Amino acid sequence: MSGRLIGIGRAREKRAPLEQCREANVTAEAGIQGDVRGSKPGRQVTVLFREGWDDACRELGVRLPWVTRRANLLVEGIERPRRIGDYLQIGDIVLAVRDETKPCNLMELAHSGLRGALQPDWRGGVCCDVVSGGTIRVGDPVSLAESVAAAR
Repeated sequence: MSGRLIGIGRAREKRAPLEQCREANVTAEAGIQGDVRGSKPGRQVTVLFREGWDDACRELGVRLPWVTRRANLLVEGIERPRRIGDYLQIGDIVLAVRDETKPCNLMELAHSGLRGALQPDWRGGVCCDVVSGGTIRVGDPVSLAESVAAAR
């Protein structure tokens, strides 16, 4: 199954609003260039899946911008991973899924009930490490694989 990248976001400082961009450089050392959390192992890049975000918003009866979730990447048209150890290929980069992104109290501050709406079924997305870097652009294809070799 193949999807596509529909959003790129980064925060230059902790708790700063996410700025959206059309392309970004991604490295194994720093994650998304210009993002404050890019060097944090196990959480270099966070990926949100549009379908999970839409489910959470539908549950709340609201439409919120995806950057409310504070994820780095928004993808659509692909089943969201629900296990650690899967790989995502986005354009030329490969990401290793390290954990489910656990919704934090910032979600509740953004909208009442959002934290709870993101908890079921990995709706909050995944935390990833960069296996191989490169430049990504909105519109790049996205695929899910069970191994690095299959992702490339």
